[in-house]
Order: sequence, then structure tokens, then C-alpha cells
Amino acid sequence: MKHARIIFEGRERTATVKDDQLLLSCGRTISLDEAEAWLPPLKPKKMIGLALNYADHAEELGLDKPAEPVLFIKPNSSLVGHKAPVYYPDGATYMHYENELAVVIGREGRNIKAKDAMEFVSGYTIANDVTVRDFVNNMYRPPVRAKGHDTFGPLGPYFVDAADIPDPNNLELRTYVNGELRQQGNTKNLIYTISELIEFISSFMTLEVNDIIWTGTPKGISHIHPGDTVRLEIDYIGSLENKILDGRTTGTAAGGMKHEQQL
Repeated sequence: MKHARIIFEGRERTATVKDDQLLLSCGRTISLDEAEAWLPPLKPKKMIGLALNYADHAEELGLDKPAEPVLFIKPNSSLVGHKAPVYYPDGATYMHYENELAVVIGREGRNIKAKDAMEFVSGYTIANDVTVRDFVNNMYRPPVRAKGHDTFGPLGPYFVDAADIPDPNNLELRTYVNGELRQQGNTKNLIYTISELIEFISSFMTLEVNDIIWTGTPKGISHIHPGDTVRLEIDYIGSLENKILDGRTTGTAAGGMKHEQQL
């Protein structure tokens, strides 16, 4: 089943998705177009990102495959939903998208073994790990400034139950910019699988309910500019779309979060 969080009639609503309609928790059914705004489908406790987790992506950056998972914390304050704006910040000349399968933890755990790891996954969503390459001087230690700006974490539009994803280790990812296919990959090419990531992370950090692991992006990153529309697709989950706006002159870098902040 697909789940969503939206704004409808000025209020936050939770909904399930069926036949391109939203069934609200109050029992009312509306069309997808009637959602006034889309919120991230979950409120995570924390988000752990992966850098260089596809060999072809490491190669396109001229880097070796990492000897162990390269982790960073993606701040919750970066989150925005489907169709919310992403703001191009001051000092950026090379800003790009990163289409990623986001894994949602459904049970608290520590020292989880890889063979048991999938029992701790409740579902999946689509994440765009927006990154400003200008602010990166060591990809083996990705800096917060490169990935942590407000609006740099589009997520959604849906959270999909794990039972509805036949094989999360074989999902096609596609990224379009203004309708042009720019990036294509498959989670079967992850260097560290979902199970291996859960085992590694939980060896030193307790994973809690609704924590999200951003599993990395495949080859195909490219520059995006104010005015561009970026659409990410992952099989069985849907399409996450956001427009890039110029935040350098408006001073509204957090504008995409206004609905969340009013709740």
C-alpha cells in the first residue's frame, strides 16, 4: 500500500493511495490533484546518507570504491515534499540531483545481522539528495554544507509498504530534467546492499522506527539551474518532482517548508 501526507483544506492529512485517488484518514476520497501541497510521507527521527555506493558513480567522480560504507547525516530540516520548490543557494555553481532509494526502518534495533536486516524494514520511498559540488572537498567525508541546506531533501511522494516491493535489490531508477532522461540505474548495482548497510550502521548506532537510510545514487549526475524541473522515478514507488528556484536573491531558502512549519 502507498501512504502519503498532504495538505487539504488547510490541514495536514494522512492518506492511502488507490486507483490514483487519495483516501483520507477521515474516510473522504479526493483526487491527487486536490492535494493543496505534498509533505514528506514520513517524519523521520534521523536520516543517514550514503556516498559512493554505486561503483559507476564513484567512477564518474574519479574516485575509488570505498573500503567501507561512507556515511553522512542528512538533516531533517532539509526535507520538503513532492512539488515543493528546491532553492539554489548563494555560492553555488554546480548543483545536482541524486536519485536514491530511501529505506525506512520499522523496528528499533542494534547490532542487526545482515541475514535478519530486512525484517527491520517497513518500506521505501524516493529521495533526492540535492548536492552542491562546489562545497565538497573530500567525497569520502561529505560535508554538511554540500548536502544539508534547507530544501535539499525532497522525499516522497509516497511511502510504500515493504510487502509491495517484490525485490528492493532490483529496482530501476530514472531521473529527468525538463523531460530529458539524465540518469538511469538499478539498485542491483549497489556496492553495499540494504542488508549490509543496516548491519554496518546498527553496529554502532541504534536504528529507530522511521529512521531513513538514503542508499546512494548511480551514475548520471549533472548540473541543474533555477527554472529546471527535476523528476525522479523508482519502480513500484512513483515519481517525485520538484522545481529549482533561485534562492540567491529572494532570501527564502526555506520557503519550500512553509506548510510543514505551520502545522
